[in-house]
Amino acid sequence: MRVHHTVVDSPVGQLTLAGEGDALLGLYFDGHLRTPRWGDLGPRTSTGFEEARRQLGEYFDGGRRTFDLPLAPRGSAFELSVWALLAKIPYGETRTYGQLAAELGDPRAAQAVGNANGWNPISIIVPCHRVVGSHGNLTGYAGGLERKRYLLELEQPPAELDGRLF
Repeated sequence: MRVHHTVVDSPVGQLTLAGEGDALLGLYFDGHLRTPRWGDLGPRTSTGFEEARRQLGEYFDGGRRTFDLPLAPRGSAFELSVWALLAKIPYGETRTYGQLAAELGDPRAAQAVGNANGWNPISIIVPCHRVVGSHGNLTGYAGGLERKRYLLELEQPPAELDGRLF
C-alpha cells in the first residue's frame, strides 16, 4: 500500500489526513510545527477518508466524543506508549505531562512525555490537546495554542464555560 492524503476544511483550518490502506497515519494542521517522519505524504486524493471526515465533522459539531478509526501512527516504542495514554484521556478532561509520566511508571519523565506528545502524528483524534502544564496552563501545541484553546473549549459543556481561565 502507498501513503496518500487529502485535505479537509474544519473550524480550525484545513486539515491534512494521511493514510495507508484503511489506516490513518497522520492528521496535520495547516502550518503544523512537525512534518511526518516518514517523509512524503504521497499523492493527494479527493476520495477515501470518508469515515475520518464523517467522525471529524461530528466531533466539531459537538456530537462525537470518541473516535473509532483504524490508526497506524509511526514512532518509537516510548512514543507509541505515550500516544496510547493520550487516546485514553476522556473528552472534556485534561492531564499534565507529569501525570502521564507517572502513569508510565517514571514520574521524572515528564519532559520526555512532552516531547513524545509534540510528535503525535494524529492530532485531535489522538488528543494531545488535552495535555496541559503542571499548573493547568496551556503549553506548546504543534497546531498552535489558539487551536489548542479552541479544542479544549469545544469539549467543555456550556455550563462549565463560565469562569474559565482560557
